[in-house]
Amino acid sequence: MHCKDVSMRDVNVPLDEASISSIMDGWKAYVRTDDLILRNGDSYAAVRLTKEPGTGLFRKVVGFEILSLPKDTVYVEEPGLDVLNLPALANLQMRHPGKAVVVRGMFSHINYIKDVVPLKLMVVDNVPPSPAKLGVLVERALASGFVDLPVVPEVRVIDMADKVAEVRTEEVMFPCRVSHLEAPIPYSFLDDAPEEVGDVTLIGCHLSQRIFRSLYSREVPFINVCPADFTEPGVKTIVKCCKVKQGYELDGDVVRVPWGATVPEVVDAINALFSAADRPRAPFPC
Repeated sequence: MHCKDVSMRDVNVPLDEASISSIMDGWKAYVRTDDLILRNGDSYAAVRLTKEPGTGLFRKVVGFEILSLPKDTVYVEEPGLDVLNLPALANLQMRHPGKAVVVRGMFSHINYIKDVVPLKLMVVDNVPPSPAKLGVLVERALASGFVDLPVVPEVRVIDMADKVAEVRTEEVMFPCRVSHLEAPIPYSFLDDAPEEVGDVTLIGCHLSQRIFRSLYSREVPFINVCPADFTEPGVKTIVKCCKVKQGYELDGDVVRVPWGATVPEVVDAINALFSAADRPRAPFPC
């Protein structure tokens, strides 16, 4: 909900239970207003309204519930925040733990959130190129409005450049030239398919290992950077996988999308990963 459901009013009484109760007597509210934000200077309180039935635009308030008082309520202004986007609101709630939050966001719309329980999503991806592509796709998916869940992502990056320190051979081979990876020792790229390779360590995924074996008919030292092998049990995780051609594949707490995934595929993958059984009771807003 936002402006059409949440009304903000300035009052000149202390925002305590007794004073709020006194001003509710005879209060009328717009038909769409469910929650009332009361402001006195820099203090805020939130009240949920019960209105009498009827047909007019304004209805008499016949009951109310105080949702939060000033000591538990903060006010923030974030002009770029979509106040209807639940992932964005969950991220905001995390920055104000234990507090109710009145937020003025994009288009000056107002919303009120309380007790939003974030759903952690681990995003595992390789770099370079940077930033991690899957991290960007997840951000865009969550901003799209098609993931109506309080999902908050955490990006875990596997930096292939850091893996060079683990190499114990004379040379190192990376999966593809487009990465622009470099090394302080002689290096090459698997997608160039050099005619000869010497004492080399391959950094890549299992497909890279299979391609090397097919090209050179031998095994080499291998440093695995496949994101699917860097997941943690019990942690909801999304990864890219070259074995997935389109859509997504769900395997317990891990969902895999294609290496060239699109935002719609990532949206579908996130929604599938957090099934109906995992969804929390609807918080404020609702």
